[in-house]
Amino acid sequence: MNNWYLLAAIPVFGLLVLVHEFGHFITARWAGIRVDEFGIGLPPRLVGFRRRPQGGWEVVWFGGRSEQMEGLESPLTGTSGGVSQGHASAKQNTIYSINLLPIGGFVRMPGEDGDAHDENGHYDSESFAAKPAGKRIVVLCAGVIMNVLLAIVLFTIAYGQGEPTTPAIIAQVNAGSPAAAAGLHADDKILSVNGQSVTQFQEVKDIVDKASTQSKGQQTVDVKLVVERKGEPQPLHMTVHALVNPPADKGHLGVLGKTVNVSIPLWQAPIRGIQQTLSTTRLFIVTIGQMIVGAIQPQIAGPVGIVKITGEVAQTVPVVGWWYILNLTAMLSINLAIVNILPFPALDGGRVVLIFIEMIRGGKRLRPEREGLINLVGMAILLTLMVVVTVSDVLHWGG
Repeated sequence: MNNWYLLAAIPVFGLLVLVHEFGHFITARWAGIRVDEFGIGLPPRLVGFRRRPQGGWEVVWFGGRSEQMEGLESPLTGTSGGVSQGHASAKQNTIYSINLLPIGGFVRMPGEDGDAHDENGHYDSESFAAKPAGKRIVVLCAGVIMNVLLAIVLFTIAYGQGEPTTPAIIAQVNAGSPAAAAGLHADDKILSVNGQSVTQFQEVKDIVDKASTQSKGQQTVDVKLVVERKGEPQPLHMTVHALVNPPADKGHLGVLGKTVNVSIPLWQAPIRGIQQTLSTTRLFIVTIGQMIVGAIQPQIAGPVGIVKITGEVAQTVPVVGWWYILNLTAMLSINLAIVNILPFPALDGGRVVLIFIEMIRGGKRLRPEREGLINLVGMAILLTLMVVVTVSDVLHWGG
């Protein structure tokens, strides 16, 4: 794989995080919550922009104050990951920042752990903690909802452009190959292999692979094809002396299959996008459930593993178009949504659970120190898991 394709992970991650954080941001504004900073990437801050109260914009370089270290979010966490700052001036507008580490983002709001109050115990009216439970739940769930909507949009675009398929049509016959010796041509359509009807090129490959496996010890194996060729009134019957042990970069027959984009009416693309989002979400939830109960062995990819997968998929774009990278980005968006809504401390879902507990207790909240400690422990567990998974990804990079 060309390592330059690994850079495709940056816009993919950036889009997922930007959309997720924008959901928190716009709903916070709707709820009347002051947003101190909207950051892409994790600190230290490289540069930020903020509107001056008297008009115009100012550039905030690096951000030497400790405020940049609060309210962090990795791609697997919720709106924040620590005790928020409760005493930011209400007169200061939001800082829109670009940060050094391109692995997450954050929306920093005062009072996320219920700690933004004055010496008399009154909450800052523009803090997260001051808002009703319903509005706080909306703000916490908005990132997840935006990721689901993004998946629908990406699947819709993918289906609108057309789904790449590989019918049993030959795109290229390699010179000197068994197929060339048998007289196969480009654009020949294979109707059957060894008496078995085929419609997809993968079926051709599977049948030939099986025949070669059963002919170990021989140099070639006879493969009988029925081929439809343009200009010929009847299908052609051919026998290819396929190689049992071809070179690593050659196939048994020496042919390449044609990729054909199958389009659907444009009005059906959004319907297919919604259907694909629902089916993918269902699959992910079932898989997570099976991993929790031990029915299947956990298979988790961290940031390094996802970068590798993204690079491998990105290099198919010049050959087959945007279908696979759009699908991968949509699936990652759904995965991000599901993980974030899990009822685990420090995740959006864990914070929602704390609000439900507050509602069950008749509006009595946990003490800010206790809520902050719960989220801190959850963040520590998540970061530990991420380190373990990352080390595993690095060790298996070439596997």
